[in-house]
Amino acid sequence: MSIYQELHDRSFIYQETDAEKTKKLLENDKVTFYVGFDPTGSSLHVGHLLPIMAMRLLQQAGHVPVVLVGGATAQVGDPSGKQSARPILTKDEVAANAESLKNQLARFISVKEGEAHFVNNIDWFKDMLYIDFLRDVGSRFSVNRMLSQESVKGRLEAGLSFLEFNYSILQAYDFYVLNRELGCRMQFGGQDQWGNMVSGVELTRRMSQQEVYCTTFPLLLDSNGQKFGKTAGGNNVWLDTNRTSVFDYYQFWRNSEDNEVKKLLCFFTNLPVSEINELSRLQAPEINRAKEILAYEATKLAHGQEEAQKAFLAAGNKFGFADAECKISTSSEIVNIKADKNAGFEDLPTAKLPAAELEGEGLWIVKALVSAGLCGSNGDARRLVKGGGAYINDERISDMNMNLTKDSFSEGFIILKAGKKNIKKVVIG
Repeated sequence: MSIYQELHDRSFIYQETDAEKTKKLLENDKVTFYVGFDPTGSSLHVGHLLPIMAMRLLQQAGHVPVVLVGGATAQVGDPSGKQSARPILTKDEVAANAESLKNQLARFISVKEGEAHFVNNIDWFKDMLYIDFLRDVGSRFSVNRMLSQESVKGRLEAGLSFLEFNYSILQAYDFYVLNRELGCRMQFGGQDQWGNMVSGVELTRRMSQQEVYCTTFPLLLDSNGQKFGKTAGGNNVWLDTNRTSVFDYYQFWRNSEDNEVKKLLCFFTNLPVSEINELSRLQAPEINRAKEILAYEATKLAHGQEEAQKAFLAAGNKFGFADAECKISTSSEIVNIKADKNAGFEDLPTAKLPAAELEGEGLWIVKALVSAGLCGSNGDARRLVKGGGAYINDERISDMNMNLTKDSFSEGFIILKAGKKNIKKVVIG
């Protein structure tokens, strides 16, 4: 399959300045292309991943990515999709953020010399004279045309500073410089960048007489119509483990909506499209296996194989495995992960049951639920068991009269749950 066809099959392509020439270029030449990131924060989040995954596919197909970090443009602020101006960062903050983003991007693409370029547009803007820029570059832009761009129109009523109004010109100039210095012929970015990207194509053609092209990716929204990449509480899901733990990162993907699974597998994993089509046809509860695969593969890309395995085992031990016997076919190496009953329980809240109470006939499960702090009274515990909400080691407790004995702790501990998320690791005290 050609890389152009694969991008289409995975639904990456939304808009193109010239589809026929883009297809021909990607299929017949080794193309240098660029994707830009403004370092407005010290970490990327899941909302940034769509262009990164496309960049990864293009590099794997033999093309050369230019990762542009907007050290200059971040000091201006992109008005696209924003209701108000972004906070203006200091130059030192921008420089520190740019270095952090470079380190995170290196997890997804090869950064070997010749296989990728990392550039910072502060390098060509920092010494530029204002009058020279206005004369040589600004003179080539129509204010009427700039006012028609969605990124500008959406802000005119709320107010748009002259600083932000210049953003499109600066981004367009980036394309011209990259074409001149690195032979860059394509730009990829989000659909909200379309106006800025087209401006870059036109400016490069005018200033260098070079044919260049741009392609946008669709704006990815969740089931509530909000920008993809936020938790139910509205918080960003970060790649920085100090802001989002690996386990929570895994769970974000594992908790995807059933009808989103195909799209997310296409965008955020390397699994073949044919396999994704098969996985997305699964019905509940088997569709949860597809979500496990999605979570594992996405976490492996962001945090590495070892951390992804830990998260998979921890989540499975806490909430249950969707396909413990690996009956559902997949090329994912998730099928090779050996079960570890101790994985993921290190940080669980722990309760101790007195050894004496486990002697003889043992401790009534109702009392055990109360002693573990999962229920407030015997009555609460009875209602929990009767309602099917009590679990021991992921097995629903159906016998109200069952007792726990020392033999129950053959693994050194047991896991008691009240519902799916109120969990205690129980040991003998």
